[in-house]
Amino acid sequence: MHKRILVVLPHPDDECFGLSGTLAKSIAEGATVTYACLTLGQMGRNMGGEPYASRVTLPSVRKVELEKSCQAIGIQDLRLLGFHDKTIEFEDRTLLDGKIEEIVQEVRPDVIYTFYPGYAVHADHDATGEAVVRVVGRMPREDRPPVRCMAFSRDHEKDIGQPDVKVDVSGYLKQKIASVLSHRTQFQVPGLDAENSHKSKEVQERFGTERFWTYKIK
Repeated sequence: MHKRILVVLPHPDDECFGLSGTLAKSIAEGATVTYACLTLGQMGRNMGGEPYASRVTLPSVRKVELEKSCQAIGIQDLRLLGFHDKTIEFEDRTLLDGKIEEIVQEVRPDVIYTFYPGYAVHADHDATGEAVVRVVGRMPREDRPPVRCMAFSRDHEKDIGQPDVKVDVSGYLKQKIASVLSHRTQFQVPGLDAENSHKSKEVQERFGTERFWTYKIK
């Protein structure tokens, strides 16, 4: 069992669909989770189903949404790294890697969750995964934690194969749905509600398993 978990993702809401159930399950089993979120999603296009945020207020609104999501999951340690949305691939690598490395050295995680470089659709996702891989790759081999990645680009399994880690999170769907619903500027999911949706067979089938690929660092 992993006792110290580090999550490195670029945007508020990146944690909710593919990872929140796994984190809630791990926390219930005694793990401590540190979530390093690189940006506040300042450039997000969504302002709410009935817009209640503006381009000016969106960062602060999304910060609150992220905090609510972390509370729903049970995450104990949220770090906001202060990078700008949609620019991660252009950031100075020394600065980006250095901030991630500082947290890795402090937390000494048993496992790191991030995105699979090249197979996560968004440039920020890919650049974040690449930075994590670089940081871990510079560590002595015996000290490297496994890097578990989310991947969801079209036909990604043709290139990287089937996920080697599957987590049954059916017992933690209430937390997962609450995480999703916390990000109300970004998601309007018809029929999804915090009280009853986790009991639905359709929701169980759609959200009840989370999948990860362990990145093979050379």
